Amino acid sequence: MSIENKYRSNSLRNAPLEYAPKNEIGVVFLFAHIAKKLQLRIEEIRPQFPDCIAYKKVGDREKEVRIEFEFKSSNFKSHKHNPNDCDMIVCWHHDWHDSPDKIEIVELKRYFGVHTKVWIQPVIKSQWNYLDVNDEMDWGLSKRTTVGDLLLMYRCYPEKKISDIYFLKGDLNRGKAGWREGNSNFGIIKKICHLYSPIFLDDMRNHKVIKTSSFIRKNLQGNHLVSEYWSYLYAMIVERNPKVKKILKEYAPDKM
Repeated sequence: MSIENKYRSNSLRNAPLEYAPKNEIGVVFLFAHIAKKLQLRIEEIRPQFPDCIAYKKVGDREKEVRIEFEFKSSNFKSHKHNPNDCDMIVCWHHDWHDSPDKIEIVELKRYFGVHTKVWIQPVIKSQWNYLDVNDEMDWGLSKRTTVGDLLLMYRCYPEKKISDIYFLKGDLNRGKAGWREGNSNFGIIKKICHLYSPIFLDDMRNHKVIKTSSFIRKNLQGNHLVSEYWSYLYAMIVERNPKVKKILKEYAPDKM
């Protein structure tokens, strides 16, 4: 795939930075502007792990908070840091779905007007094999898709079901589409989980709320932004697949 140009990151709201950060330095910069909101008093920023030593008032005393800055929370694991030596990860995007419960994750995008969106992404039969063998791959997406967005991969006719959930790992690129003439938008997507009990099109057609949606009226043709229906879709998913509830904890409707 040839890349013609790269899209600019999301513009931010109520932020000292015009666009979403692309590295750890941007994370540190934005953190400085919300530390007080988090009730943290910063004592030291340093080059060694953990990156920051802060204190938080608890009753009439102060508790030490050891903080590590990462662009993505999963970098903490890939950098092989010891979770026992850290109390908080401050990141732009939280993608470490099995992070230790003892570590608090502060995802900065939630403070600056960038929210995770949920999409239903159609997958034609000739592409199903990619879902079966690839946990991470390049995929054509809507130009409105942004880093961290949730992708409900819908296997079109004849199966007509959602059985895999991915998220957009990096910024979009522009390049030639392999399945039609012209260009499209591409991004690296990564699998979060497989649904052993899928959500079928008929399930959505029979749901008292989801059946009224425009994407059901359009028979799920094309990419569909379904964020406003996520609470209903999420309830159906975890009811049928209880084991994925923990995996999807960061995408629970009350956290979106």
